[in-house]
Amino acid sequence: MSESVEFTKLSGSGNDFICIDGRSGRLDAVLNDGRAGPFAALLCRRGRSVGADGLIFAVVPEIEGVADIGARFFEPDGSEAELCGNGTACFIYWAMVNGWVPRREVKVLTPAGVVRGHGADGQYVRVCIPDPEGVQTDLELEVKGERWRCDFVVAGVPHVITWVDHVERLDVRHWGDGFRRHERFAPRGANANFVEVLDTGRIAVRTFEFGVEDETLACGTGSAAAAILTALRFDWPRAYLDGEAPVEIVARSGEVLKVWFQAADDGRIADVCLETVVRCVFNGRLCPDLVARALPPER
Repeated sequence: MSESVEFTKLSGSGNDFICIDGRSGRLDAVLNDGRAGPFAALLCRRGRSVGADGLIFAVVPEIEGVADIGARFFEPDGSEAELCGNGTACFIYWAMVNGWVPRREVKVLTPAGVVRGHGADGQYVRVCIPDPEGVQTDLELEVKGERWRCDFVVAGVPHVITWVDHVERLDVRHWGDGFRRHERFAPRGANANFVEVLDTGRIAVRTFEFGVEDETLACGTGSAAAAILTALRFDWPRAYLDGEAPVEIVARSGEVLKVWFQAADDGRIADVCLETVVRCVFNGRLCPDLVARALPPER
């Protein structure tokens, strides 16, 4: 492929993503033969390419009638992810602005299932993700020579949550890498979220994301996981557990995300919705020589 490729760069509360329209089918071979991963790795590389926390392709849904549009997510290391909360919010905003989907509720088919979303107040976009699963609480882990108590949940992708007194003072790169690669979460690993409780209903979160292999300025599914497990662990008022009031999450970027959910008496967690600030950064066109280097011909 030697032609140029158009893209849009967006930010969701500090998470930045490259979005590319693949609905015409011209990128199907790339998406299906293993070249999309290296393509994402090259494009997401900061300083030498566009730079981003991930690459998202718009595709035609594989299952007809279940969604308005499909999305596939690729990490900066080239691996494919099932879901990205802030990425999906950016994707929905981008698709709505381009008129590809209705401006009312949008259904996006992801590898994690159908995600619903729509525009909210101002720059906020709301995304409702599939129900979390696999909750584990009170895990005792040794990470880099220290003992930590933490919880775990799969909120589209796996997240481990631990609580600290002063999240701003924490060396997230050092400790995050230890949690991310801990044998308890092998072979895939987990995103590591460090939470400081600021007040009832308000937390600060810093996240070390796998695939990026570094701290990011925000994490949508990590914010959702942290909000849910914090509200449960500290026995917050029922308004937060019944979806009546949102948990506010202060991200590393300084933006405030909001999470609603419902926790049933039997432990099930449902109706998880995240609101994040979405901004379009710029539209661009990848030069043909970069495309040719990133997407070598099929063999």
